Order: sequence, then structure tokens, then C-alpha cells
Amino acid sequence: MKNEIQDVTIFTTGGTIEKTYDEHDGILENRESIIKQMLLSRLRLPYTRLNIFPLLCKDSLNMTDEDRAFLVHNVKNHLKSKHPIVILHGTDSMAESAHYLQEQIKNIDTPVIFTGAMKPLGFLDSDASQNVTEALLAAKIIAPGVYISFHNRVFSVPSVRKNRKQGTFESF
Repeated sequence: MKNEIQDVTIFTTGGTIEKTYDEHDGILENRESIIKQMLLSRLRLPYTRLNIFPLLCKDSLNMTDEDRAFLVHNVKNHLKSKHPIVILHGTDSMAESAHYLQEQIKNIDTPVIFTGAMKPLGFLDSDASQNVTEALLAAKIIAPGVYISFHNRVFSVPSVRKNRKQGTFESF
């Protein structure tokens, strides 16, 4: 590929990656998508045009099959564009949602990459920037299919799960 600009679609669903701290209440929670303001505005992406769609604002432990069906509906609509898709998702049910999407959409002809973070984007020691950057690159170069990109690895769905003890994902 020459120096052409490539479109990438990002769907946000909430999860730890987008949790914010409320100083008044003293709690971390999902309120609204912060990815554009806190991360993507800092990245240099001269050959990438991002199309960001906030879909949900939930902790993935609260994700329902209706939420997953809504995500599938949006992914299906955007697959027509042939643009790679990155889905920001909470880690606790990310593998479940990725598998659900793969089961619901047969013959995916573009890369769909799920990613998230173990610590919120606003934390200095967050892994969010690394994971999103790697997912964006993977989405542009990997073969069509459904994947999870996390901590410098790309896993094929459905053979991936969260390793809670190590705080990352692994193949099985």
C-alpha cells in the first residue's frame, strides 16, 4: 500500500478502558466515551482516518445478549464499507462477545479486532494506549476474521480467554 489514507472504524462499548474517576463520588464508572479526547487525539496517524461510534457505555460484566446483538447489528452495517473494525470492550466478557459476533456473522471479509485495558485510560500506568495502538495496526494488516489484540499479541477467536491471574489474554 502506498501513502494512501485508510479508514478504520472504532466502536466503543465501555469497559475499564473508558472508565473515569468521579472525585465527588469517589468511584470509577463508565459515563461516556473518552477515547477520542484522551487517547486518539495524542496519536500520530497521518495514514489513518478514524470513524468513531460510541455504542454502549457499560462494564462488560453487565453486557447482555441484547447488547451483543446491538453490537453485531452495527458491525454488520459497517462491514459493507470494507473498512477494518476495532471494538473497545471490557476485558471480563470480551472473549464471549467476540465469539458471539463470530457466531452471528458468517464469512467476515474484513478484520474485526477487539481490545480493551486492564487499567483505565486515565491512569498513568494504563495499558490502554498500547492496546489500542496495536489493535489499530493489526486491523490494517491482518487477514479478515475476528480477533482479540492485547498486550502485544493477536489471538484468533474463539480460542482465546482472559487469564485473570496474569492480567492478560491467552490462547487455549
